[in-house]
Amino acid sequence: MSVLTRDEAQTRAQILDVERYTIALDLTTGEETFDSRTVIRFTARAAGDTFVEVKPATLRSISLDGQPLDPALLDGNRYPLTALAAGPHELHIDAAMRYSRTGEGMHRFTDPTDGETYVYTQLFMEDVQRVFAAFDQPDLKSVFSIDVTAPEGWTVLGNGVAEHAGEGRWTIAATPLVSTYLVAVAAGPWHSVTTEHAGLPFGIHCRRSLAPYLDADADEILDITRALYDRYHEKFDEPYPFDSYDQAFVPEFNAGAMENPGLVTFRDEFIYRSAVTDTERQTRAMVIAHEMAHMWFGDLVTLTWWDDIWLNESFAEYMGYQTLTEVTLPRALHSGSAGEAPFPDTWVDFGVARKGWGYDADQRPSTHPVAPDPDAVPDTASALLNFDGISYAKGASALRQLVAWLGEKDFLAGINTHFARHKFANATLADFIDNLASATDRDVHAWAEQWLRTTGVDTLTAEIAAPEPAEPAPNGNGNGQTWALAVTRDGSRPHRITVGTYDHALGAQGGPGHLALRDRFELDVPGDGTPTIRPGRRPALVVLNDGDLTYAKVRLDTASWDTVLTSLSGIPDALTRAVVWNTARDMVRDAQLPPATYLAAARTHLPHETDLALVQGVLSFAAGQVVDRYTIPEDLPAARATLTDLCRDLIRRTEDGSRPGLRLIAVRHFIDAATQPDTLRTWLDEGTVHGGPELDPELRWRILTRLAVLGATDEAAIATALAADPSATGREGAARCRAALPTAEAKAAAWDALFTDDTLSNYLFTATAQGFWQPGQEELTDDYVARFYPDAIALAARRGPAIAEAAGRYAFPAYAVDPMSLGTGTRALEDPALIPALRRKLVDQLDDLRRALAVRSAVALAD
Repeated sequence: MSVLTRDEAQTRAQILDVERYTIALDLTTGEETFDSRTVIRFTARAAGDTFVEVKPATLRSISLDGQPLDPALLDGNRYPLTALAAGPHELHIDAAMRYSRTGEGMHRFTDPTDGETYVYTQLFMEDVQRVFAAFDQPDLKSVFSIDVTAPEGWTVLGNGVAEHAGEGRWTIAATPLVSTYLVAVAAGPWHSVTTEHAGLPFGIHCRRSLAPYLDADADEILDITRALYDRYHEKFDEPYPFDSYDQAFVPEFNAGAMENPGLVTFRDEFIYRSAVTDTERQTRAMVIAHEMAHMWFGDLVTLTWWDDIWLNESFAEYMGYQTLTEVTLPRALHSGSAGEAPFPDTWVDFGVARKGWGYDADQRPSTHPVAPDPDAVPDTASALLNFDGISYAKGASALRQLVAWLGEKDFLAGINTHFARHKFANATLADFIDNLASATDRDVHAWAEQWLRTTGVDTLTAEIAAPEPAEPAPNGNGNGQTWALAVTRDGSRPHRITVGTYDHALGAQGGPGHLALRDRFELDVPGDGTPTIRPGRRPALVVLNDGDLTYAKVRLDTASWDTVLTSLSGIPDALTRAVVWNTARDMVRDAQLPPATYLAAARTHLPHETDLALVQGVLSFAAGQVVDRYTIPEDLPAARATLTDLCRDLIRRTEDGSRPGLRLIAVRHFIDAATQPDTLRTWLDEGTVHGGPELDPELRWRILTRLAVLGATDEAAIATALAADPSATGREGAARCRAALPTAEAKAAAWDALFTDDTLSNYLFTATAQGFWQPGQEELTDDYVARFYPDAIALAARRGPAIAEAAGRYAFPAYAVDPMSLGTGTRALEDPALIPALRRKLVDQLDDLRRALAVRSAVALAD
């Protein structure tokens, strides 16, 4: 199969105007294939040659302007159209297309709970070719009309309003001009909740077996959707550009969601069948906000080529988090009140859960600018690699810094100019920057060069001293005392930051060493080199980037760090605490803070933490990285004991039922960290954690997985649990448990399922891989480390990018932290058979492995 190059796309865009696609899909032809008939009306501006893309199981016929062409001329995924005359043309393609089990193209899923089948499209990048023939590039926008024949009893959803004509025939309203990758169809016996808002039909949909769970949250989801819709209309001058707004929660979805205009698809884990925290509900709401922002930025105005993917994702990421902080709901949501913003602290979650993703990606060999040079994205295969923490989290952080610098009024004015100039068309980075520049006197072009065209993370370090000689404070404040702040920058970008200063608060209530805010002031970095003189005695704590408005690592002065170790939970603002916890995280990763010190800080301060996103973020890093990867073997017993003691303390502190979200987080992490099975067995046998919560499916499978790792359960118990929960998530839980069993037979069976038989769906592949590698099972898995590379390379070549990405992310031997594993992996990068998607994942994983070795080495040297 040929990937599309940027040069080919530019050439084809100069030749063609594509007016309309008329597509007929027949979903009644069997379980392996469906029929796809496409008519493309287009105009050639000049005579010449071009091609159309399609990836059929069978290409039955193709004709141009009524003249049959030879199907045998199909070359991979390209059919040549030679000697085209200038003027209008009509191309007809009739093909049988394969259903997918990997979340690409037309994915087909049969629900094991009730036997019902569902199909949906995911056409991103090049996967439209798996569903219908197309001139597949984002700047050849067109109108799409789609008819679908589906089994009786199914409902069909699409980009526009779908009407049922009887006997399984559905007609989807024609779209306005959109790109090929944004076309969407979802069909099956959906359970739907529908309403109307602002004169448009709104709907939410899921498979029938999840109906009770969708119904339980339908008011929340629809209230949030309506509130976001209204808030975006306050921000944007252009009205919502499509005829309806459906949100379908679909099975085995690879991404979090996809911004198909009028039919957003989400992974159906967002329909919660088990207890979740308010932070997880906030995440769902943020994803709804993110995808709705795409209706304007991405769908109405679309990138010209994939080098500007950040324009889609960074904007939606920033706008999703920001807008969610601003909306209010007509009724109370959980612990809130009607008329209040239900999620006022979304930027805390961004800081602790998303920003680290960007920082990590930006320090790897695979880093790239937020806005890469077009030559760096020469084809679609390379473009696919840029859906990472840089295009999402770093880009959103850059936009947040831009808004702080420009002001929101000018930022939105520039955005609205952008929409007005390019609606239903395509735009580039240059267009975006020009439109922002039209709304401000600031030099946005220079900002873009410094922020969007560079790589790496700047580091800002605070240096504090008393001026010599001491100067009197302004207006006589501070009893004549002053202190001086100098900020050094390791990097190249300008930063507008807020500096927060804090003093110990005597007699205040709170966690250890409660602190009180003394002052916040703004600072430009780099400045003119002159230290900033502030009145009063030296604060106990000075925090750079207080408010987290820029993208940079922060290093505290020595005295402030000492304060942090004793008083972190006493900092009054959660976003400030997020900045400080990220500083500690970065220092551990940079081998500047011992892993044991991070764990001790977590042990001291998390029992007093009030923000659930912070608790979850710190515990996840402590468990997944600090204990499992960064701690040297001789320190592991103490590290694991610290983690379990912390979780046990959190469980004790929540016995009164006042903080169910915190208790749920603590219970989950206690299960995952348990080194002895007794407590877990008791909970499983009794169906409840003592004092709550009762075990729901997620907690049952989590406990059984941990018991499997510990060798405290067996195949019979797993089979019994699966019989009790035969759902899709139950199947995934069973696959994870079976792969986690500490026997040679279980590991061999799991490896064969992953790398040999090629029948696992994308989700079952991921679950099996997650179970296979477990800390403490090295004697069973050591021999598989070297096998992983050739087996994964061959698998990726057979099954494609989605499985390649899953193999690189979940099946990688992450817990084999030793130089031999690093050497084996580094040599594997030389294999010419590596497809780009797997190569990128291996480069990133090996860099993380290299970092883990460096952290362990620093600990060993210090000891």
